[in-house]
Formats: sequence, structure tokens, C-alpha cells
Amino acid sequence: MTRHTELSDTDLKKNIKQQKIRFGGNQKLKIYGTLKCKSGKRMKRENRVFFLSEKEATYHGYRPCGHCMRKAYLKWKNGPIQ
Repeated sequence: MTRHTELSDTDLKKNIKQQKIRFGGNQKLKIYGTLKCKSGKRMKRENRVFFLSEKEATYHGYRPCGHCMRKAYLKWKNGPIQ
């Protein structure tokens, strides 16, 4: 997990191009989604984090976005009750 505040804009673009960053998340809400998600683009820079994979995001306790990752969100929402 990488915080947006720890990256310059140049480093961010480079990491996205090199596929080192593939998902973005909201640190306060614990939600992750695609980099093209409209909801994700509106969040504050200090709340934004980045992940290489969905596995990494779920490992850190984040859930899928209900807008850009609808299938994964519904699977998470309707998953087994623990």
C-alpha cells in the first residue's frame, strides 16, 4: 500500500505506466476501486492510497467499490456472515 501524499505526480504516473499501481483506495472509508472510477477521482489526495492488486487491498481490510467494481462488491456484500 502506497499513500498518495508520499508520491510526486511524476512518480505516480511512472508507477501506473509500469503497472506497479493498479487500484486506488480511500484510506478513511476503506474502499478500493479502479483508477478510472469517478468516485475515486473525487477523493482528497490525503485520503488516497494505491495498491498493486485486489489481494493487497483486501489484505489491508479494504472492500470493493460499489460503482466501478460492482460484481466484486456484490460478492463481498453477500458473502458469508462471520
